[in-house]
Amino acid sequence: MKPLTRFFTLSLFVLLSTSLVSAQDLDERIQKAEAVIAEYAKAQNVPGMSISIYKGNKMVLSKGYGYADVTAKKPVDPATTLFRIGSVSKTLTAAGMGVLIQSGELDPKEEIHTYVPDFPKKKYPMTVQQVAGHIAGIRHYRGDEFMSAKSYPTVTEGLDIFKDDPLLFEPQTSYQYSSYGWNLISAVMEGASGEEFLNFMEHRVFGALGMDNTLAEWANKELPNKTKFYVYRDGKNIEAPFVDNSYKWAGGGFIGTTEDLVTFGVAHFDYDYLNEETHSVLMTPQYMTDGKSTNYGMGWRTYTDNQNRVWLGHSGGSVGGSTMFLINKKEKMVIAYTINRSSVNFDNLHFKLADIFLN
Repeated sequence: MKPLTRFFTLSLFVLLSTSLVSAQDLDERIQKAEAVIAEYAKAQNVPGMSISIYKGNKMVLSKGYGYADVTAKKPVDPATTLFRIGSVSKTLTAAGMGVLIQSGELDPKEEIHTYVPDFPKKKYPMTVQQVAGHIAGIRHYRGDEFMSAKSYPTVTEGLDIFKDDPLLFEPQTSYQYSSYGWNLISAVMEGASGEEFLNFMEHRVFGALGMDNTLAEWANKELPNKTKFYVYRDGKNIEAPFVDNSYKWAGGGFIGTTEDLVTFGVAHFDYDYLNEETHSVLMTPQYMTDGKSTNYGMGWRTYTDNQNRVWLGHSGGSVGGSTMFLINKKEKMVIAYTINRSSVNFDNLHFKLADIFLN
């Protein structure tokens, strides 16, 4: 065999061998991940769970576990089963904010009253950025408000719950997580865009990104792919009480699929939808006046795993729902999982899975 021919033959052999080893390695990692997920679902006794993982340039795992409806034994489909995503709604809403910031219609450093002039004046002025970063002093839920069954047809009506309450502290002097702050953010977006919030999200975020299975959950609207919702009582999963989440669309009222969350995450790997400057505005953690970081930008929280890898995303808790959504820009990885039960212990499942695919 001539030297040049031998060189090309050897090169082809190495290339094919490497591809086969890589494919086999990925298959082994997927099998290991599936075993970890199955063990987790069993240990936590979850009714139903959907998980989708994207790595590099493709979906490496997308699978349902358990049931969307336990009684009917309806399986979970990660492409179509609709779960309550809770506070991950804030991250989706942040994308809508980004659209308006990028277009110049919204300035996050402006005071709230620039966009919502009818909101009651407080002791201290507060900016859009402070409200979106939970450092404005707006309160969170009280009493049984989390279990609200009242319908709020508009964003403005949802403000009635807390609008007359005083701030908990002077803005930026402390951190207090507040879903109600995001009610106010949705009103800001309406004021800035001149468009009703849900219509804006449907067309400028979900439609624009191809998230065909993400929408607001109207309590009186029947959806064939919506999961049943459960709570844990006396060692059993029972159906959750009725709630109406229309009082908090922006902060916790959306439902969707894990595959749609992956689509959303992948859209933040480049700067086609939102430019680099807008990414930075939304994702960079804010600081309090004492210099301490909140590890929270606007709708995006920063997480660090035990390998010092940096992740961005959000967790979500709702009545009958527990959700985790994370992206790692450096590794081009998205991990999204949803469970149709309240208050499930995540047990760092996301980071365990990250270790499997990244170590």
